[in-house]
Amino acid sequence: MQTRIKEYRNRLLLTQDDLAKKVGVRRETIVFLEQGKYNPSLKLAHDVATTLNATIDELFIFDDEPETAELPEKPESRVVLED
Repeated sequence: MQTRIKEYRNRLLLTQDDLAKKVGVRRETIVFLEQGKYNPSLKLAHDVATTLNATIDELFIFDDEPETAELPEKPESRVVLED
């Protein structure tokens, strides 16, 4: 997983320690998040995104997820009208 946390954090002139304190985690957690070595809980991802004025989708890039297979086309419904 890749993240853009560092980029957004730097825009707001926050240190890793500042961000950690704002979201209630240790600085090491922020380090691991920025390096993509830690998958956060949904709550932590939300808290980080909110603090950085971003969305979760903007911050976290899940490039290792398998591509969604296309669903087969739905057969057409046919109505037979009788005279």
